[in-house]
Amino acid sequence: MPHSFGYRARTRYMFARNFREHGPLHLSTYLKTYKVGDIVDIKGNGAVQKGLPHKFYHGKTGIVYNVTKSAVGVIVHKRVGNRYMEKRVNVRIEHVNHSKCRDDFLRRVKENAAAAKAARAKGESIQLKRQPAQPREARLVSTEDNVPTTITAIPYDTLI
Repeated sequence: MPHSFGYRARTRYMFARNFREHGPLHLSTYLKTYKVGDIVDIKGNGAVQKGLPHKFYHGKTGIVYNVTKSAVGVIVHKRVGNRYMEKRVNVRIEHVNHSKCRDDFLRRVKENAAAAKAARAKGESIQLKRQPAQPREARLVSTEDNVPTTITAIPYDTLI
């Protein structure tokens, strides 16, 4: 039997709708606004075949460079050999979502700005950089009224 290399080959689970999420799309999908410069995640929706991106771009994150009435153009960097190529993909809005990749960064920027302002008002310096998880503090285990017990393996014994 010949091997097929179609546009949607080997996407049986990739473009399948999730459990109890079949049927028409929610209207909120169409009411989202996309602007040039927005960071979006490409996620192909199998319920809408029009404007479906190629399976390679499923799960990729890119930047919107063009907006039309029913689609957006997204710049995605694709690894080709030893370099990254800028690919411009036109995808319908059913297949993109706003990315949450910058939410944590923007939240930290606001927190750092507020902390720096408060520190300036007090006239003190403050550390704003993230710190890696530090080792736990040292502990002392007292043996007073706490006799150590020796644990050994139980010798093998047949149960017949």
